[in-house]
Amino acid sequence: MTFIVFSITCLALVASALGCGVPAIKPQTIGSRIVNGQNAISGSWPWQLPNGFHFCGGSLINQNWVLTAAHCRVAVGYHRVILGEHDRGSNVEPIQVKLVSKVITHPLYSSTPTNNDIALLKLASPVTYTPRISPVCLAPSTINILPGTRCFTTGWGQTATTTSPMILQQTGIPITSPVVCRQIWGQSRITDAMICAGGSGSSSCMGDSGGPLVCERSGVWTLVGAVSWGTSTCDTRYPVVYARISQLRSWIDRTMASN
Repeated sequence: MTFIVFSITCLALVASALGCGVPAIKPQTIGSRIVNGQNAISGSWPWQLPNGFHFCGGSLINQNWVLTAAHCRVAVGYHRVILGEHDRGSNVEPIQVKLVSKVITHPLYSSTPTNNDIALLKLASPVTYTPRISPVCLAPSTINILPGTRCFTTGWGQTATTTSPMILQQTGIPITSPVVCRQIWGQSRITDAMICAGGSGSSSCMGDSGGPLVCERSGVWTLVGAVSWGTSTCDTRYPVVYARISQLRSWIDRTMASN
């Protein structure tokens, strides 16, 4: 059977000790600027998940579940999850391999226009948390992120110089207000299930879809968005649109609880 491979870059203290969103190795967030991004420090984003053939990303949210974009169209029996990767060219990184037993797409997901763009992947067996593997925290439904807040997105997607970087890339981008985002993209295209960020010289791009947009407070990182859509050329002058986790949180919780 042929597999397309997802991989999760992880290096963090055992999550049962620290909880979600706390990497053992702190990300380098000063001077960080995917397109026009920079190499991430190995292990500094312990929930990051790309696939081995590099068409999408995702985030580890607990021992049994991964969150990605619905438009990635992950398939049971065709995709599997690899945990513990940072350098896609390395053969020495300790990894765990997990099959995907169930893919649950948000029931209100639409591709034209794109909306409610998330899917949950249930793993066939639980992830074992190690010093290299831990989850990100999920944004609560009540979270309020002020426009201009500098958050981070990560992935192995297309950059300004390569379509397939080997090392995980990161970039810091500001949250864009819904008002400004609607002015740029159109009133009808930006819904309450979306959050926008970027437009300041760096950007998510093809291959980053489903990957994380995370914000930090008091040393804890929270998943606020999943890469959804943007310009076809990844123009860094325009904000990227992410699925808004806080708006979709109740569905995420219900779905995991009932499956």
